[in-house]
Amino acid sequence: MELHYASAPENASIARLASRYQMFVDGKFIDGQGPDLESTNPATGKPLAAVSSASAADVDTAVAAARRAYENVWSAMPGAERGKYLFRIARGIAERARELAVLETLDNGKPIRETRDFDVPNAAQHFFYYAGWADKIQHAGFGSRPGALGVAAQVIPWNFPLLMAAWKLAPALAAGNTVVIKPAETTSLSILILAEIIADAGLPAGVVNILPGAGDIGAALVEHDGVDKVAFTGSTAVGKKIQHSLAGTHKKLTLELGGKGANIVFADAAQDQAVEGVVNGIFFNQGQVCCAGSRLLVQESIAEEFLDRLKTRAAALRVGDPLDKNTDVGAINSAAQLTKITELCAAGSNEGAGRWTSPAMLPEQGFFVAPTIFTDATASMRISREEIFGPVLAVSTFRTPDEAVAKANNTPYGLSAGVWTEKGSRAMGVAAGLKAGVVWDNTFNKFDPTAAFGGYGESGFGREGGPSGLAAYLNTDDEGVL
Repeated sequence: MELHYASAPENASIARLASRYQMFVDGKFIDGQGPDLESTNPATGKPLAAVSSASAADVDTAVAAARRAYENVWSAMPGAERGKYLFRIARGIAERARELAVLETLDNGKPIRETRDFDVPNAAQHFFYYAGWADKIQHAGFGSRPGALGVAAQVIPWNFPLLMAAWKLAPALAAGNTVVIKPAETTSLSILILAEIIADAGLPAGVVNILPGAGDIGAALVEHDGVDKVAFTGSTAVGKKIQHSLAGTHKKLTLELGGKGANIVFADAAQDQAVEGVVNGIFFNQGQVCCAGSRLLVQESIAEEFLDRLKTRAAALRVGDPLDKNTDVGAINSAAQLTKITELCAAGSNEGAGRWTSPAMLPEQGFFVAPTIFTDATASMRISREEIFGPVLAVSTFRTPDEAVAKANNTPYGLSAGVWTEKGSRAMGVAAGLKAGVVWDNTFNKFDPTAAFGGYGESGFGREGGPSGLAAYLNTDDEGVL
């Protein structure tokens, strides 16, 4: 019997949406000297709010404010005191969780159940976690005299705006650095509400500065002479440009870039469990996840049965209004991203892959893509090589574990992978051969602030999360420690 779900929309007014938002510099909300940005609701394609953006002069002002705060207040503050501020920010996120979840859904397009149950709680958890580290840095194996680096420039993407801000801000602040952070051009709203929480927590002026803007502002920030550390999450192409521009400078750099993760399903896997993991791996956040399991490698002996189950499950996913609590797949973040996904899907069909598309009815307005599965995807096809960043899965088969590992590693990326099997020895053996920063065993897309996350190759370098994420913001050499 087919089940039908009545609409269960969350109240958009909970977001307390303003008509215009200002940037946050030196402890104040001020107008930038750049042109206003327009935030668009991806579910409708209509404007949400205007956002004041920064100019190159504003970058100078923000970096100078961060430098003053670092030298005069933050670097000299005892770790226990810094930790108190992070605890306050974490509590502020938790207290305004529903508002942040609704705002993130409106601005980003992802389903409310994801922002409510994943993005916002995880953002709070990262601040709670690193608050606990702030007074323990001297005793955590980072060297005899670990010290902060100084002013950190951070650039975050549009797929997890609030969560990526937390991933970067929390360890940087716990380590004693001050920050200038630039959100993505299309998703600035939730981090500007985070700025209100930061202000309410009493964080000293200049410790955190938020500069909305386009790519030119990000470039001006990471190349600024007053910056000591750069952390970037985004596309591999931009990451390469940043690495090139910083070569030979004093700045430390971490990059978390693209991915083309493989989900490997063996014949002995619990198929229903694996189906759920594959669905979560590629359709979570509409596939707009750098570590998405966008390639499925399924053992040949079960391929037909497994794909039948997978298509049945994917066909049941509800695509539509992101504010509806019953929605599984929300809106693509922007018209530009929708165009890219559409182009790569067309390439998959033209290159000979078998295309299956969910029968889900798409809304008449907004940016939506139905869950799509390509079978018989060869390694030379664009859908197997390029990061699509959408709800699109490329499927191929394998016979032996060695073949599975070889196919999984046949990519310039190295961010994530998943292994599905009932044999622990097989899971560990395959994982050891995979060139990926994160390998999930009989699960996918599980994150914890205590665990390191990052990649190899064209997926970047450096780690976020856990003690490794803290080390990225510390000078751990005995000589020259501040």
